[in-house]
Amino acid sequence: MVTVIGVRFRRVGKIYYFDPVGIEFEKGDFAIVETARGVEFGTVVLAPREVPEETVVQPLKPVIRKATEQDCIANAQNREKEKEAFKICLEKIANRGLEMKLIECEYTFDNNKVLFYFTADGRIDFRELVKDLAAVFRTRIELRQIGVRDETKALGGLGICGRPLCCSTYLSDFCPVSIKMAKEQNLSLNPTKISGTCGRLMCCLNNEEEAYEYLNSKLPNVGDHVTTKDGLEGEVHSVSVLKQMVKIIFTDVNGDREAKDYKAEDLIFKARKRYEKTATPDEMKELRALEALEKKEAGSHLDD
Repeated sequence: MVTVIGVRFRRVGKIYYFDPVGIEFEKGDFAIVETARGVEFGTVVLAPREVPEETVVQPLKPVIRKATEQDCIANAQNREKEKEAFKICLEKIANRGLEMKLIECEYTFDNNKVLFYFTADGRIDFRELVKDLAAVFRTRIELRQIGVRDETKALGGLGICGRPLCCSTYLSDFCPVSIKMAKEQNLSLNPTKISGTCGRLMCCLNNEEEAYEYLNSKLPNVGDHVTTKDGLEGEVHSVSVLKQMVKIIFTDVNGDREAKDYKAEDLIFKARKRYEKTATPDEMKELRALEALEKKEAGSHLDD
C-alpha cells in the first residue's frame, strides 16, 4: 500500500495521484505539483489515503507544497490572462484564415507554457500560427486538436433530459458507449434520439447498462414459447423489464386467444439476452459510423 492524495486540475477533469510527502491535506485544499506539462495548481479532491501500489502510475510524483494565498492569487491572475490570450489567438486564426475552431486556452501555473485547444475537420498546418503566438506571449506555445466530445465537455450545455451535460458535471472520464447498450435497454435505434449534443452516442446509455443486462437475463424474448407453473403454454407478447412482468398470449383449441400477465419468476423458459430492436439499413449505417467515431475518439485529451 502507498499513501496518496487525489488532485484534479479541472472542474470535472481526471484525478491524479501524488505523494503528499507528509504534508497534511484535506479535501478542498489547493496544492502545487509538478506534472508532465510543468508546475500546476490543483485542487485536492481525495484526502490522504492508502491505495494498492498497482493502482498508481509510477513513478509517483511528490507534492511540491500546499498552495499559499499568493499561489491562489497567481492562479486567479492566470485565469484572467487566459481570457485575453483566447481573444488574441482568435484574431491570429482569423488573420491566417485557418479552418479551426478555438475551444479553450490554458496557462500552466508557472507561465512556462500556454496551451490552446481547438477542433477541426482534418489536419491543420498551424506552424505559422505558433510563431505568431510565440512572438506575442514570449513563452512556449502548444496547440492541441481535440475531439467533439472534449469540446462539449469544455463548453458545457444542457442535454435532451433538460439537465446539465454529464460530461461537464461529473464524468471525469469518457466511458465506451455502443449500439448494444441501446438495444439492451430497448431504446429507439434512431441515431437522432440516442445521440448527445456532441453528435456521438449519449454517455448516459452506460449508466443503467449493467442493471438492464441483469434484468433482461431473467426474462424471455418476445415471441418465445413459455410454460407457466400451472402447465399452460403460450407465446410471449411483451415484457416489462423493470417490473419483471411478462404478457403471455394463450390460444385454445378453438383458436381463441387470451392474454394474461405473469411474473417472470412464475414462468419456465430458457433465458437469454434480448436484442429484439432493429433499425433500418440507413440508421444502422449511421449508428455504425457513430460507434467507429466513439472508438477513435475514446478518452479525453484535455487533461493529458
